[in-house]
This record gives sequence, C-alpha cells and structure tokens, in this order.
Amino acid sequence: MNLPAVRTLFWTGDRRGHLTLIDQTRLPLELVELECRDVETVWEAIRSLRVRGAPAIGIAAAYGVVLALQTAARQSEGLFFDRLLHAAEYLATSRPTAVNLFWAIKRMQTAGEKLRGSRSPEEIAEALLAEAQAIETEDRQMCRDIGRHGAELLQNGMGVLTHCNAGGLATADYGTALAVFFAAEESGKRLSVYADETRPLLQGARLTAWELQRRGIEVTLICDSMAAQVMKEGRVQAVVVGADRIAANGDAANKIGTYSVAIAAAAHEIPFYVAAPSSTFDLSIDSGDQIPIEQRDPREITQGFGRQTAPDGIRVYNPAFDVTPARLIKALITEKGIIEPVTRENIQKMLGSS
Repeated sequence: MNLPAVRTLFWTGDRRGHLTLIDQTRLPLELVELECRDVETVWEAIRSLRVRGAPAIGIAAAYGVVLALQTAARQSEGLFFDRLLHAAEYLATSRPTAVNLFWAIKRMQTAGEKLRGSRSPEEIAEALLAEAQAIETEDRQMCRDIGRHGAELLQNGMGVLTHCNAGGLATADYGTALAVFFAAEESGKRLSVYADETRPLLQGARLTAWELQRRGIEVTLICDSMAAQVMKEGRVQAVVVGADRIAANGDAANKIGTYSVAIAAAAHEIPFYVAAPSSTFDLSIDSGDQIPIEQRDPREITQGFGRQTAPDGIRVYNPAFDVTPARLIKALITEKGIIEPVTRENIQKMLGSS
C-alpha cells in the first residue's frame, strides 16, 4: 500500500473562510474532516485531541485567532485588540504542555500589535491570516529539513522504534520523527519500524501505524510493554520520537511512556533520538522539571473508547506526558541540524534565541 498523504489541516477562502482538519479521534476506521468556523470549535478540537501533535496544535491555534477576529474586523481598534487578547488567552487554556501552542499564539499577537495604529482592523485581520498561513508553510519546510537531517543517522536495513504519533498528522505535512523515516525511505534506505501502541489513547496504533502503512513503509505494531523485549531480541537499532516541549538543557517532554522507552534504549545501548522543530524548544525554562504536565480525564483509562475496563470508584493517575532527561538523548534532530551531544551550550549555539 502506498497511498497519497492527507492534509492534517488547511484553511479555505479569505479571512472570512474556515479551517478544516482531520478528526483524528475517528482514525483509523474513518477519515473524517471537521470544519471549524469559530474559535470555540478550534478550542474543542485541540482539547479533545481531534487535532494533536505540537506543531499541528500551534497551527490550529493560529487559525483559531483568525476565526475569533472575523466578527471583530469591522469594530473599533480597541474592541478588535480586546478580542485578539481574549482569543489568545482562551486558546491558551486548551492544553498546557505543547509549547508550540503558546509560541503560535504569541506570534499572532505580536504580528497584530506591530500593525496597531497604522492599519485598520480589517487590514490587520488580513495580515493575521497571512501570518497563520506562514506558520503552516514554515512548518512544512521545517519538517522536510528535520527529515533530511535525521535520515543521515539511519542505515539501510535498520530496525527503528517510535512512540506515539509524530507524523504528518501531528504537523502540517511530513511529521517530525516520522519525517526521519519518510526521508530515509525516499533516499533508498529500507527500514523496519516498530510502533508502540501508546496507551491509553493508542495514537501509535490508530495513527502512526495508519500513516506508515499508507506510505508503504514496513511497520509492526507492538504493545508499549514489549519495547524492551524487541530491543533485547536485536530487532531495534535506533529509537526516534517527537516532542511537545524541550527545555533549555535538552530535557524533552513527549507522550507518556517515552521516558520508559528511553530507559530501555539506554539499557540496550541503542541510540535514542528526539526530532522536533525549533518552535518546540522553550529556552525560557531551565529544565524539564519546569514543564507543565497535562492531567487528563480518568475515563480515558477506566472507560477507554467507551468500554469500562476498571472497577467503579477506582483512583486514577493519568498524566498525558513524561519528561526524558537530556542524558538519555543521543541527539536532537531539528530543522537547523543535529544537536549532539545534547547540552545547553550546543542547543544555544544551534538555535540561538529561537
């Protein structure tokens, strides 16, 4: 099977248009598109994981700002910027961990403020749509560059493992971790990919396996608890994952279970790589200890996908992410190049003030 890639999200029309995105909660059985015509729908889509993956969340939020301003463009400048601030604050409450969300919102606010007093609200609204589209376009190029740099780290015939979904569904086009696999395959290398299910919401099973299968890449689905065993059996020679936020020292937050994979990789002397664009780095925080970790609904564990699998009244702990310390990360793969070894100094040198 080698089917064409699908667009995770895209804008249709002028500033009065709308955002369309794939409802990822319906995959892999149904490929359904959701039209977002107001900021509330975008907020719900981010919160409920209809759109997910740090870059895609940021792009969706940028377009959410555009939607929020559609009815404000003909109002006074003061009311327009009040609405912009309210939309930014509102969208920021959708999910706490992915720094791309806040990066994109801040970028939209800054772009608007730069034009305050020199352009009409309608002109500023037009400019903000262009800014959101630029964020999407830049993400496409960053993903391609990440793939190009990361493919150099993989050899023909390698077994590689990934956790969660960091493919085209998590970005505007090509992915981050999966971009490395796509680029390697396009360069003639053949890989054998092992995809963790990624409990409790099974993004690896529902999304990563679906994407890789569509692109004709050999993929084997395993339970999360099998990762160490396939490493022990010599089936895996590298691990590549994405990230939702990377601290100044290189600590990386990714979907819950990633830390366990990194520990298993270290025990088997297998290189563990994190692929992420510069917008995922949060150089304002010193270490992963400062990354806010989202706590999600206990029912995702006790009644996953509508079926109760735990006793009534059971206590549940459901963090959506964990943090892998920099010491376990062989290299960070960015659109600007590969950061190795992972140190504060090397990150700063590569990214500067990104």
